[in-house]
Amino acid sequence: MKVGIVGGTGDIGEGIAMRLSSQHDVVIGSREADKAVHSSECCLSTLAGLGLPCSCSGVSNQEAIDRSDIIILAIPFRHVEPTLSTLNGFEDKIVISPVNPMEKRDYFVYTPPAEGSAALMIKRLLPPETRLCTAFNTVAANKWKALTEDLHLAVPVCGDDPAAKIRVMELIDSVSHVKSYDAGPLAASCMVECLTPLLLNIARFNRMRDVGIQFR
Repeated sequence: MKVGIVGGTGDIGEGIAMRLSSQHDVVIGSREADKAVHSSECCLSTLAGLGLPCSCSGVSNQEAIDRSDIIILAIPFRHVEPTLSTLNGFEDKIVISPVNPMEKRDYFVYTPPAEGSAALMIKRLLPPETRLCTAFNTVAANKWKALTEDLHLAVPVCGDDPAAKIRVMELIDSVSHVKSYDAGPLAASCMVECLTPLLLNIARFNRMRDVGIQFR
């Protein structure tokens, strides 16, 4: 698969790129193409050091969209609307939202927008032909980057386009020991997004790190 990562120079984007680029063509995007090139070089070097193949390049966010069939929006919630307002070409593309709207107060709190979830807000901002799914919300950046560890984790997927959901689940399942689960329509995304502040609270109050989920 040809996978573009908008905002791919952050911890989440770089980690996902490292996990996917040994099996897929990954295009890391950034507002500054030079930063994306640097991230892609780090990805290539890291995987080469582990004896793994890597197909990864760095470009602007717009070029990452233009060159890819599946686009991952690896951007913080507060940057979603201003970032998407500068980009185009999402028509008929599969777009994955791992975005979790939340705030850190005395504990982590889920703070969805008026639409009810980040995914539904993103749906409003994108062209109607976009095939939007929610996925990757519950995997910590450190887990993505720990390449010598197997990820025995579950990844819930929400979406309204059955064919797009199947492709997203195939992408997830291509990561060793990671298992995708159909979590219903896009309207159910709020239930997936709010798991992340829950996991962060569990980690904080129980002195744990990088807590994930499994279904048995």
